[in-house]
Amino acid sequence: MTTHDHSIWNHDHIFAADNTSAERSTRLVMFITLAMMVVEIIAGWWFNSMALLADGWHMSSHAVAIGLSAFAYAASRRYARDKRFAFGTWKIEVLAGFVSALFLLAVVAGMVWGSVDRLLAPQPIHFMEAIVVAVVGLIVNLLCALILNGGHGHDHGYDHDHHHAHEHHEHHHHGHHDLNLKSAYIHVLADAATSVLAIVALAAGMVWGWTWLDPLMGIAGAILVALWARGLVKETGRVLLDCEMDHGVVDEIRQAIAEHPQWSASTEIADLHVWRVGRQHYAAILSLICHGAEPTPDQVKQYLAQHEELVHLSVEINRCAVAG
Repeated sequence: MTTHDHSIWNHDHIFAADNTSAERSTRLVMFITLAMMVVEIIAGWWFNSMALLADGWHMSSHAVAIGLSAFAYAASRRYARDKRFAFGTWKIEVLAGFVSALFLLAVVAGMVWGSVDRLLAPQPIHFMEAIVVAVVGLIVNLLCALILNGGHGHDHGYDHDHHHAHEHHEHHHHGHHDLNLKSAYIHVLADAATSVLAIVALAAGMVWGWTWLDPLMGIAGAILVALWARGLVKETGRVLLDCEMDHGVVDEIRQAIAEHPQWSASTEIADLHVWRVGRQHYAAILSLICHGAEPTPDQVKQYLAQHEELVHLSVEINRCAVAG
């Protein structure tokens, strides 16, 4: 039995450097969100708009969550070379995205509670003033979305095409985005969506007297945010639980071993484990049963090196005696 390791530590500086733009973006958006949060909460309370007040409290949780995203980038960078993190610090960012999704779900509960309370006990609303604040909030949210969208640029450097596995490229690309940045982006989009709903509700109430639409839009916004939060929990949870064995790279490894022109007939995969350690970086443990002199662990490693996303590879060779 022979084992060969290819260490990921050569790549830790890449993970830290690539997050610089996203870290700056999330920090800037956090301060903008905090300022707008204060304005919307005060205005919602003063003008008696549940939709505006819900949007303000909603934005408060986003300020915390976006701040958590910025902190995660800083922590990942700080501990990038800490040997206690066997496969780097990228999952700090994913964990921040997961916690941000939980923040969203908590906001949903608060939005529903407040909206139902206003449905049961309606109160007069200062429509025009509330609409002005909601429009300002929407503009701020769109500005923040543009800032965060600029932080996505560092992901493109990770995209690779493999000449033998084009059918998996789309699946790879989908899994390579920055989940921490995505969580901040979703928080901003959720703010924008609730601002739009607040504007619609306030306008309808001012024109047609539909005051009931204001809290109803609060509930509609809560449902929309809940759906986004559910998707983010699922996506980040998959990474944190190493649920990656249905990823295209797994099939590529199996296919590569099965189609090798020299030793595929005498070699079979006994065990394979793949998990993600970066946005497009994977670690793998590959156990082979060989009925001949080839391959060696070095040959397997060099052969699979064409898959640039495999940054840590352990190969185990179990040789069986050849009959006769």
